[in-house]
Amino acid sequence: MISPLRLRLRVPPSSLLRRVSPPGQRRWLLSTSTPQATVSSDPATEAPIRRVKSTGYLQRLADKRINVDEDKLLREIFDSAPVWQEFSQVPHTAIDRGLFRNRHLVRHDGFLVYARISLRRARAVVEKVLSAATVDEYRAIVRHLDRLSDILCRVLDMTDFVRVTHPNPMYQRKASEAWEMVYEYMNTLNTMTGLNVQLGKAMENPEVTASWSEEEMVVAQILRLDFTKSAVNLPKKARDKFVMLSSEISRTQSAFINEMSPELASVALPSSKLWGMAPLETRGLTRGGMTYLPTLSPYATSALRRADDAEARRLIFNASRTASTRTVGQLEHLMRLRGELAKLSGFQSFAHLTLQDRMMARTPEAVDSFLRTLALYNAPAVVDERELLVQWKKKQVPGAESIDPWDKDYYSSLIRERMKSAYKDEDLRLYFSVGTVMQGLSRLFKKLYGLRLVPKELRAGETWHPDVRRLDVISDIDGHVAVLYCDLFHRPDKSPNPAHFTIRCSREITKDEMAEFEQDPEEHYSIINVPLPETKANDGMDVSNKSGVVKQLPTIALICDFQRAPGEPGFLSFFQVETLLHEMGHAVHSILARTSFQNVAGTRCATDLAELPSTLMEYFAADPSVLKLIGRHYKTGDPLPESAIPDIMRITKRFEASETENQIIMAMLDQTLHSPQALESSFDSTEIYHTLQRLHGKMPPDPKETRWQGFFGHLSGYGATYYSYLFDRALAQRVWKVVFNSGVKGGALNRENGEWLKENLLKWGGSRDPWRCLADTLEDDRLANGGESAMALVGSWHGSSDKKILSKHFALEEPHGEKNRSDR
Repeated sequence: MISPLRLRLRVPPSSLLRRVSPPGQRRWLLSTSTPQATVSSDPATEAPIRRVKSTGYLQRLADKRINVDEDKLLREIFDSAPVWQEFSQVPHTAIDRGLFRNRHLVRHDGFLVYARISLRRARAVVEKVLSAATVDEYRAIVRHLDRLSDILCRVLDMTDFVRVTHPNPMYQRKASEAWEMVYEYMNTLNTMTGLNVQLGKAMENPEVTASWSEEEMVVAQILRLDFTKSAVNLPKKARDKFVMLSSEISRTQSAFINEMSPELASVALPSSKLWGMAPLETRGLTRGGMTYLPTLSPYATSALRRADDAEARRLIFNASRTASTRTVGQLEHLMRLRGELAKLSGFQSFAHLTLQDRMMARTPEAVDSFLRTLALYNAPAVVDERELLVQWKKKQVPGAESIDPWDKDYYSSLIRERMKSAYKDEDLRLYFSVGTVMQGLSRLFKKLYGLRLVPKELRAGETWHPDVRRLDVISDIDGHVAVLYCDLFHRPDKSPNPAHFTIRCSREITKDEMAEFEQDPEEHYSIINVPLPETKANDGMDVSNKSGVVKQLPTIALICDFQRAPGEPGFLSFFQVETLLHEMGHAVHSILARTSFQNVAGTRCATDLAELPSTLMEYFAADPSVLKLIGRHYKTGDPLPESAIPDIMRITKRFEASETENQIIMAMLDQTLHSPQALESSFDSTEIYHTLQRLHGKMPPDPKETRWQGFFGHLSGYGATYYSYLFDRALAQRVWKVVFNSGVKGGALNRENGEWLKENLLKWGGSRDPWRCLADTLEDDRLANGGESAMALVGSWHGSSDKKILSKHFALEEPHGEKNRSDR
C-alpha cells in the first residue's frame, strides 16, 4: 500500500505491452592532460582523510599526458574486456566507500545500522511536525513531510533493489530485514492522525500557503489525499484494521509472485510430435522417445512457434495457460483484501481508490472509456491479421475456416520468417554491440538535451558486482546531474527481466538540514570520511551545489541480461535495442526532473504518465537518423545499412494489432478484478477473464479449462493501473508524430524539439498537472482538463500512423505455398 509518505518503489517491470509478459549516455572530449581534469564532482573526494595518490586508469593516462576521448571510452568499457578490466581496477590501498558510496553500507550489517539511523532521523522530523505552532513552523511542514518521506524511501528504495539484485545472499537478507523494519514504521505513520491534522492546519492558513511555491502546494495536496486514502480519519479500531490489511496485502502479494506455478509442471510428448523444432533444442529433455517440456520455459514457447503438430501445440498451449489452483486462490484472496481495504477507506472499489492517486484517468469510468475506444479503433486491424493467419493455415489444413488459439504463434512465426530480408539476424547484431548502442545513446541525448554520459572510475565497495559500470550524467548547463549504474550483462544468478530502479530521488537539502548534521554528535560517529555538510546530510552519496542550491543527485540503476561470448562484445537483437532504449527513457525522466521535493521527482509522477518517456524511446529506436547513431558495425564503425531498416520495422510491427488486443483484454481484466465484483460471493477470476475474451476479442479465446490470469504478475505492482502501458503507447505515438516526426523541425535529432519536450513535460516530474503538460507538449487544449472525453481521444490515436507505414508491405506477406522444413 502506498503510504502518505509516498512510498513509490518505482521499478517499471519489463513491459508486458512490449512482447509478452511480465528507463543516459552522452559524448564529449575530455582532456586529461592534467590531473585536475579528472577530478570528480563528488565533494567527498575534495578532502580525503588519507591522502593516497590515485593509480586509476584516467590518472595513469593523465600522468602520461594522454588525452582521453570520452566518447570512445564509453564504448570501450562496455565492449572491450581488457579496457574495462584496466579501467575498473581499484587500488588495494583504497578505503571502502560503501555500496553506492553510502558510508553506512561498507558491510552487509550496515543495512540494519542505516535503517536504525534513518528511523531516528524520521522520528525527529515527526516530532517537529507534531510540535509546530507558529506560522513559520507551519510554513515548513510540507518540506518536513517531504524530508520524512525521503528519509524512509532512501532506505526502502535501496534495500528493495539490493534484496532482489545483489548476488550475495547475506546482503539480500540484511537488506530485507532493513526494508521490513522501515516499512513497518511507515505503516504506523499511515494512521498517525496528528500528522494529518497538522498538515490540514497549514493548508487552511492563508498566511502559510501564500509562502508556498507551486511545487510545494502540489506536494501538500498529494500528501493530504494520501492521508485520506489511508483511513486516517476513521476511529482507532478501523485504523488498526487498515494496518493489518496493509500487512496482509504485502504478504499475499509476495506469495502470489514468488509461488506462482502452473497446474502441470511439464508436458510429456512423443519426440516425433515436436517435428519443426531444432533437434538440439530438446535433446536434454528427451529420454526413451519422450520429450518432457517444462510448462513455463523457452522450450515450450519455441514449441508453440515451431512444432508442426497441432495437437502437440494444443496440449502445450493449454498447460502454459493454466495456473495452479493454489496460484489462482492467492490471486483472488489478494483481490478481496484490496477490496476490503478500499471499502474501509470509504471507496467503492480498489480501482476507485487507486485511480485518485495522481492518475490521469482519475476514475474507472475514464479508463473504460479509453479501453473501449482503443478496442474499437484496433479491431479492424485484428480482423485483418486473423484472416491472414487463416490463409496460411489453409495451405497446411485445406478447408480450414478459422484458427485455434494454439495456431497464432505458429503461423505468425511462419509469416515473419517469410518476411525476413537478405540481412541475417546474426549479421545485423554486429551493428548493435552494447558499447556502440550506449555510445550512440550518449550522442543522441547530447543532441536532444545537452546531456552526456561520462565513464566514472569506481571507489572500493561502490557496486554490487564487478560487471557494473558507473556513468556520471553531465549537463552542458548544470554540470553533474545524476549517477547511473549499468548492470547490463548476463549472470546465472541474475533476473532476466530488464528494469530501471531509482535508488535515490532528487531533493533539495536545506541549510537548516545541513546544520542539524553538524550539530548532532551521533552523526559525526555514524558517517566517517565525509567532510562536507552537504554530503554528511546525504550519507556520503553524490550531491550538486549550483548557485548555492544543494540537491542530492538522482541515483539510478539499469538492469538488463544481455548475453556475450568470451572475448567478444555483447551483441543485441533489435528487440533488445528497443528494451535498452525503453529503460533509458525512464532514466532520462529521472535525470531531467530534478525537483526540489522528492515526492514529485523524476518518475514519481502519475503512474499512467510514467511509461510515456520510455515508450517514446522505442520510436527513436525505429528512426533512421537515430539508427545511424546507435547502429554501427562494432569493428568498422559503418552505419547500419538503410535498406535493412524497413525490414526490421515491418517484422517487428507485423502483428501489433493482435498484441494490442491482448493488452486491452488484460487491462480490462485488471479493472474488473479491482472493481466491486471482488467482494461479491460469486467472484470468479477465471470466468471474468474468459468473458472478457469472448466480448472484446477478435482472436479466438482461450479454452474454458485454462486459467491464464494466475500468471498476470503485474496485478501485484500495477493493480488497477495496467492500462497505463497502452495509454502511454498511444501518447508516445502522438508525441513522436507532433514533436519529433522525421523531417519536421529538424526531426529526431533536433535540440529545439528535445528542449520543447523537456520544458513542457519531462522536467516537471509529478509537480504539475499531467494533462496540462500534455496539452502544452502537443499544443492541443482538448487535453487540458482531462476526463473521459480526453481519455477517449487518446484511445482514438493508437496505431493509426503505424498502420499507414505497414500497409504498403502487406502484399509481401501472403503465403506462397509450403516452405521446406529445412528452411524454417
